[in-house]
Amino acid sequence: MAVSAPTSTSDVTVASAPPASAAADTTVTADRFLKLLVAQMQNQDPLNPMDNAQVTSQMAQINTVTGIDKLNTTVAGLSSQFMQLQAVQGASLVGHDVIVPGNKLAIDATAAVGQGGFQIATPADAVKVEILSPSGAVVQTLNLGAQGAGMHSFDWPAGTATDSSALTFRVTATSGGVAMASTALMRDRVDAVSTDGGTFNLELEKSGLVPYSSVKALN
Repeated sequence: MAVSAPTSTSDVTVASAPPASAAADTTVTADRFLKLLVAQMQNQDPLNPMDNAQVTSQMAQINTVTGIDKLNTTVAGLSSQFMQLQAVQGASLVGHDVIVPGNKLAIDATAAVGQGGFQIATPADAVKVEILSPSGAVVQTLNLGAQGAGMHSFDWPAGTATDSSALTFRVTATSGGVAMASTALMRDRVDAVSTDGGTFNLELEKSGLVPYSSVKALN
């Protein structure tokens, strides 16, 4: 599955950048600190004055706070810019297929073939895929035999079954006769992308809104 370079900017909802008020808040905080420090020095006990270590320590503390505030502001700005850039690049996915977790069977009407996939973390001695009707009845069983760790795809001769929204599948993987975890994977079409809530999301034709991090592969 090849990944194409992002080029389009259509169907993108980009989150607005946060207000740039942190710098002003930092300046006010530093100004208050300096006024308090001067007042403290002016009203100190002449017989027990502040030593240089105390002054230096307090100055270091305000410098640290100021530096952290500036760093947080910089990071927030970079995060916003990165999110916008990611959304613009992700716009190239609109109209293309992605592989995401799910068990809906995709039907290629031209080739009369149903397609699906699965992922297993460790090798399996036997993998079985059951094609299910809308009522949950088993239509056909595919015995795929031993499979290595990773992502795999399968084809099912669909015949006249052309409603891709009606058929689902179930994957069962075993190792040494013991059932092991597996994740069903399906092909879905990207209708739009967005950055609502500070998260890069894909609006998929069948699965709805899913985070981009859920995408296993691009078609």
